[in-house]
Amino acid sequence: MFWVISVFYLAAAVLFILGLKAMSSPVTAAKGIKQAGIGMVLATVVTFLIPKEFTPTGDSAPILFSGEKWLNLVLIVVALAIGGGLAAYMGKVVKMTDMPQMVAVYNGMGGGAAALIAAVEFAGGNIHSGIVAALAVLGSLIGCVAFAGSVLAFMKLQGIMKKAFALPQQNIINAVLALIAVGLGVAIVILVPDEKTFSIAVPLLIIFYVVSLVLGALLTAPIGGADMPVVISLLNAFTGLAVGFEGYVLSNPALIIAGIVVGASGTLLTKEMAKAMNRKIAKVLFKPITGAAQGEAVEGTMKEMSPMDAAAAMRYASSVIIVPGYGMAVAGAQHKVWEMTQMLEDAGVDVKFAIHPVAGRMPGHMNVLLAEAGVPYDMIYDMDEINSEFANTDVALVIGANDVVNPAARTDKSSPIYGMPILNADQARQCIVIKRGQGTGYSGIQNKLFFEENTTLVYGSAQQVVADIITNLKTLV
Repeated sequence: MFWVISVFYLAAAVLFILGLKAMSSPVTAAKGIKQAGIGMVLATVVTFLIPKEFTPTGDSAPILFSGEKWLNLVLIVVALAIGGGLAAYMGKVVKMTDMPQMVAVYNGMGGGAAALIAAVEFAGGNIHSGIVAALAVLGSLIGCVAFAGSVLAFMKLQGIMKKAFALPQQNIINAVLALIAVGLGVAIVILVPDEKTFSIAVPLLIIFYVVSLVLGALLTAPIGGADMPVVISLLNAFTGLAVGFEGYVLSNPALIIAGIVVGASGTLLTKEMAKAMNRKIAKVLFKPITGAAQGEAVEGTMKEMSPMDAAAAMRYASSVIIVPGYGMAVAGAQHKVWEMTQMLEDAGVDVKFAIHPVAGRMPGHMNVLLAEAGVPYDMIYDMDEINSEFANTDVALVIGANDVVNPAARTDKSSPIYGMPILNADQARQCIVIKRGQGTGYSGIQNKLFFEENTTLVYGSAQQVVADIITNLKTLV
């Protein structure tokens, strides 16, 4: 039985890693999702075969089919049916623009599940080793922080929590809570393995979980939308680490491997996202961009343009670079943008898409939205690949993007985005911005691009404005 289980877990682990590797490219991402999904099915199926040798009790009968354990079988099947049914339904009905919220929910579910695993093991008296107790406590702390933080992230992304919330002396409060959680964790590790002191550890466990959840909520509450892509990636890494630790507690190789893979990849992605914003992860957590107005005042006026003039400027241009942002996603304009792009290409215009690493609400969000609309992968360029081309481009069309094209990132040292690499849309011969109004971006600062001499704005919903541009393009020869 052991070798069968080991082979299943090895196969699941290989599929997880192959799936993750395939997801690194848009061309193979769909295949990677399927591979990882098959791996998860294998890891779930083998759970029904695990003998009690894998648990502290040491019986040889299969854990789910031994006498009173039939109840476990029923509960797991019901849970799989409910969870799988909800996931399948949500996967079909959730819009691509709402995918960041869905990812935040899944992050939270993973972290919360890891914390609950440890809670069940503690409550059942199944932890008899200091090392196992330490890993269970560490996984619980990280899992609770990931769960509470993901709930707050979901509320922010969904618009339920519209403003960042910070307590006076927020960082000091967080530090005190972290010290309390660590102190309680150390006490639990000392008390739990000893049957004589276990009763003392129970109330400490309850307090530990409450403090950990509060800490996770308070860490995320002050963080504004500008930092949200980094936060989502960081919470994902936290969830992976928590799952890996609890996999050791359960002696479950699949959980250990999956947790390590997710934790490692999430950590690397978080570092890359922070680098793309030129912000240290510590600043994201302890000195977040809250959305409050900051930076130097911008002088000048914004110049308005009609959809007809915008259509003419692009129709008779030699080259156009389109810079999509979350405003395009909210308006659901990506399909219209692709229709407009095809018309421009048919007219002989060279069109490319420029994607900033933190465009949208999560890593890769804009790439997925454009791919969903049918934009070919070879038309979509990362910032490093295309930034040098703006200076030789006739028109840069910015649709719903703000902070990622703000020249203040280069010049205004008082700006919260100073030093952040941006797309050089301001260097194009002409810059056209589609924008609902004259509001600021997530960072809360005014965009200097909108006041540049070569910049004009077309006001309105991105979908309607692009539709009007398409109508006018049809009239131009």
